[in-house]
Amino acid sequence: MPAFSKNDIPEDWRRLLRNYLESNEWIHLEKNIQSVLEQDFDSVRPEPQNFFKSLQLTPVSSVKVVIVGQDPYHSPRLAQGLAFSIPAEIPPNSREFPSSLRNISKALAIEGFGPLGDGDLHHWAEQGVLLLNTALSVKLGKAGSHAHLGWKGLVDQIIICLSKEKPGLTWMLWGAHAQSKLDLIKTGKEQNILLSSHPSGLGVYKTDKPFLEKTGGSCKHFSKANDWLTSRGLKPIQWVKAPTARGNALKQPDLFK
Repeated sequence: MPAFSKNDIPEDWRRLLRNYLESNEWIHLEKNIQSVLEQDFDSVRPEPQNFFKSLQLTPVSSVKVVIVGQDPYHSPRLAQGLAFSIPAEIPPNSREFPSSLRNISKALAIEGFGPLGDGDLHHWAEQGVLLLNTALSVKLGKAGSHAHLGWKGLVDQIIICLSKEKPGLTWMLWGAHAQSKLDLIKTGKEQNILLSSHPSGLGVYKTDKPFLEKTGGSCKHFSKANDWLTSRGLKPIQWVKAPTARGNALKQPDLFK
């Protein structure tokens, strides 16, 4: 049975979070997660070695963009430890492919980047896009089931510390849950904050800042993030990987059904 400890967090992130990691809040989270692993290990998603995958793939020094999700996927085979990302082998035209990713792919195509070839967003994380869920674990088949364990304190501190230590970040806050972190982000300086409805299901069109527009437009968050980066002399994000032989064979038009 794996033990859960602060040593699971990459060293650079531990330095950023050093005060929090000595707090009672961290001790509370540590005890709760260890208890869940001991009692219900087989139903925990993602696997414990992937709880901090977003921090492992995106070092503090490389963070350019932060996308705030909510829960890891609670369906089998999907959760990777990266918000919105799923394994590449899940076909885009399958029922398993989440609606949020379908709509993200539509937005990318509308903005001129082309659709996603698959749902694996590791290449975003490796370019400096922190794909941060606000709970880093979930019980298989039960959404929101680990939200009460204490993840909020850790994730709030990640957001506060990043905002204060790194001016000039872009934050994509999709939906009310992500936007509840707005006041934390505003503790920093020069933060580029982009707001829209959540990309899942029909909610994608809701609110006065829709992720997609029924007339065929989008929130343009991906273009706006790249414009912000280039205006600051930074390399823009390659949101869509160059097509491969396998990618060309996928039925991309099915994403737009």
